[in-house]
Amino acid sequence: MKNSLQPLRTPAAPVHNRRSVLIGMTAASAFGALSMSGIAWAMAPSTLSSKTFSTRRHTTHYLESGPANGPLMIFPHGWPELSLIWRAQMDAFAADGWRCVAPDMRGYGGSSAPAANDAYTNEQVVTDMAELHDHLGGKPAIWIGHDWGSVVAGSLVAHHPERSRGVVLISVPYFPDANALPTLVPLVDRSIYPADQYPDGQWDYYRYYTQHFKSAVADLDADKAASLASIFRPGDPASMGKPTPNSMVTRKGGRFGAAHRAPATQPDPALWPPADFNVLVQEFNAHGFRGPCAWYLNDDANIAYAHEAPNSGQIIRPVLFVNGALDPVNTINGNHYGDTMRAKCADLTVTDLSGAHWLPLERKSELVQAIRAWLQSKKLG
Repeated sequence: MKNSLQPLRTPAAPVHNRRSVLIGMTAASAFGALSMSGIAWAMAPSTLSSKTFSTRRHTTHYLESGPANGPLMIFPHGWPELSLIWRAQMDAFAADGWRCVAPDMRGYGGSSAPAANDAYTNEQVVTDMAELHDHLGGKPAIWIGHDWGSVVAGSLVAHHPERSRGVVLISVPYFPDANALPTLVPLVDRSIYPADQYPDGQWDYYRYYTQHFKSAVADLDADKAASLASIFRPGDPASMGKPTPNSMVTRKGGRFGAAHRAPATQPDPALWPPADFNVLVQEFNAHGFRGPCAWYLNDDANIAYAHEAPNSGQIIRPVLFVNGALDPVNTINGNHYGDTMRAKCADLTVTDLSGAHWLPLERKSELVQAIRAWLQSKKLG
């Protein structure tokens, strides 16, 4: 393991990478504001440190904060995110005495991004997390995952319960048969998505990846900053109970229709802190959407791996599911998406937050409060 933080430099033209940005945040009191692309963002002091860990099979870049001897909390992120999505939660729980670690997942940021699509199976990613966990000392951890990170956290705890004291799943519930189209489509609410019009319901975008992968990635890559800004939007109560745009991707010929690129969109600063969004864009400019989107291409392998879990995928550790009440794609309210999770989690708590899909950003403090309350109630804190 090596510490990958590098000294700040002052080049003739502004050049910033993830590590210089992070150390700029850590030393904000000394450096004041950091100029990015001609715009000065105010930088709040932060305790995040940037590190890498490598094995023969994979390299993981991760952020760490909190006391080195504190109980371990690991935060896998989802699509199309980065370890920095957890800044608010890491700052809060580090202050509580937790050792907080947030990896860039496979295909993202400073972590390995293999070329093969079948390198992005759940089994491969769970193995990444198990190796990182061993590197961090291997003591049972609290795993907190969002989106695909929720899928990974649930899968890891189902396969390796000894690695966990408890697990928090955010936005995407646990599916013991894997988060895959054969599992999801039968659960579609046909009162919203009639089968003749929406055969895959809100999962049409997922199907589009499997059938038009190169086109889907090319559309997202055409203007990466605009793509990311258009994806990270807050909840809208008016969207609930209606077909989501995700259900219309195939009929439009892609996420962005005939334009094949995202419309010009300003990022929402209430979600991503502007400096962190800048880092997110830099990472996607460097590596693109191919690796992150390849996670959607391994349904058969993911189902087979899920069926290898002991006790038919039963999770025996305490589970908190944080549901986005305004998430039109993933909410478990008023439908059957949470049924198998309820059946396969021996100790399940469900909490609703009044937000859409991006709860670590949209409901920063409320998410911290919900997790703290659960930790206390389960005597895990």
